Amino acid sequence: MSVQEYLDKHLLSRRIEDAVNAAVRSKISDPVLFISNHMRKAVPSVITKVKARQILDSRGMPTVEVDLHTNKGMFRASSPSGVSSGMYEAIDLRDGEKGTYLGNGVNRAVNNINEKISVALVGMDPTLQSQIDQVMIDLDKAENKSELGANAILAVSIAACKAGAAEKEVPLHKHIADLSGQTSLLLPVPVFTLISGGKHAGNNLAIQEIMILPVGSKTFEEALQMGSETYHHLKAVITETYGAHGCNVGEDGGFTPNISSLRDGLDLVQKAIGKTGYNEKIKIAVGVSATEFCIGTKYDLDFKTPNKSGQNFKSGQDMIDMYKELCADYPIVSIEDPFDKEDWEHVKYFSGLGLCQVVGDDLLMSNPKRIERAIQENACNALLLKVNQIGTVTEAIEVVKMAKDAQWGVVISQRSGETEDSFISDLSVGLATSQIKAGAPCRGERLAKYNQLLRIEEELGDQAVYISEKWRN
Repeated sequence: MSVQEYLDKHLLSRRIEDAVNAAVRSKISDPVLFISNHMRKAVPSVITKVKARQILDSRGMPTVEVDLHTNKGMFRASSPSGVSSGMYEAIDLRDGEKGTYLGNGVNRAVNNINEKISVALVGMDPTLQSQIDQVMIDLDKAENKSELGANAILAVSIAACKAGAAEKEVPLHKHIADLSGQTSLLLPVPVFTLISGGKHAGNNLAIQEIMILPVGSKTFEEALQMGSETYHHLKAVITETYGAHGCNVGEDGGFTPNISSLRDGLDLVQKAIGKTGYNEKIKIAVGVSATEFCIGTKYDLDFKTPNKSGQNFKSGQDMIDMYKELCADYPIVSIEDPFDKEDWEHVKYFSGLGLCQVVGDDLLMSNPKRIERAIQENACNALLLKVNQIGTVTEAIEVVKMAKDAQWGVVISQRSGETEDSFISDLSVGLATSQIKAGAPCRGERLAKYNQLLRIEEELGDQAVYISEKWRN
C-alpha cells in the first residue's frame, strides 16, 4: 500500500482537521501532544515493521527475538526451546553450521522473518491474531513449520499478540481471554521444580524432576512465598545430607543432589516441606519423562549410572506398581509422562486407576492429533502445553479448548531453554488454565514468569481469583 493509498483509506486529512479543531476547543496548553494522542486513537493501528535478531536463551544457545512495530509502538517477543524435539511437534529452524554455535545458530530463521514474514504482515491489523498466524502458516506450508521455522513463527505470533493488546488498550491477559472467548481470568497454581534429574541435570536421577504445588495457598503471592521458602529449606536439607555441591542447580533451577533413587528425592522434599510448617497445603508432582529411559518395552531407571545401567530393567507393569506405591507413601497429586510416548497401553491403564493427575508431555507434544487420540482413548487427563511445540498463539488457544472440552487439566509450561519473556504468564491467566510450570523459584528467566503473575494479581485487585484447591477443576 502506497503512502497516498494509506492516507486515503483512513481519511487522514479529515482526521487531522478534526484533531486540530478538537485541540482548539479544548484550549489545552500543549495542543501538539493533544493532537498526537487524538490521532493515535483515531487511526487504526497496523503492523509497520517486523525486525528479528539472534539472541541467547538461558542455556546460552541461540534463539529468535522479534521487534514488531505498529503505530502504537514496538512490541518484543522471543521463542524458547527444549533439550530435544519430537517427531510430532513444530520444528525450530537451525543453521547447522558446526563452526558457529555448534550448529545451533538461528540466522536462517531470523532471515525468514526479516525477508519473508515481515513483507507478508506489514499493513495487517495486530488485533486479528488468527489471520496473522494463518498468513505465516500458509507462507510456511510445512505441517511442522520447518520451512520458516517454528522459532521464527512463534516469536512473531507472540509479538503480534502483545501489539494487539496495546491496540485495544487492554492488558495482555485480557486480550488473550478475548481471543479465546474465555470470560473469567484465573491465577494458576504454580508448579515449582525443586529437584532436577534426567537430561536437565548431571546427577544419576533418571526421572526429570520433582515438583511441588502449593494448593493450600489463598493467593498467588502466598503460593510464591510457599514455593520460595520450601526451596530454601530444601537447600539446607541437601547441604546437611550431601554437602554444598549437592545444591548445584539444573537447567530449570532445581537442585541436583547426586541421588539415583526417586524415593531419596521425595524424602528430601518431604523433609523440606515439613520444615516450612505448610504440610497439607503443599502437594508433590513428579515429572518422569519416561521416554528418555525407555529401551524397547523396558524402562531403565539406572540409565545414567554406567556401572548399573541395564541391570534393573522394569516392565510397564513394574512401573505401574512403583507409581501405586509412591502415590500411597507420598502426597503425589500429579505425574507427568509416566511411560514412553508410544506406550499407550500402560498410560491408559494407569490413568484409569484415578490415583492422580496424569499429564501428557512427550505423549502429546501439544499436537492436536495426538491430543485428540488421547482424549478418545482416555490416555491421560491433563495437557502440558509448550507453545513452541505448536508454533502460534492461535493454535495454542485451540488445543487448550480441546483439553478443557474433555474436562482435562491444563499446565502451561516453560522450556529448558528459556528467555526473559513472560508471555506464558499472561497466557495462563487469559486462558484460565489451572497450573503453570515455570521451573524453580530461582534464576531470572524462571522468576520473570512468576513475578509477572504477581503483577497481574496486583493489577486485578479485588477481581483476582486464584484457583487454589480447585486446581484440577
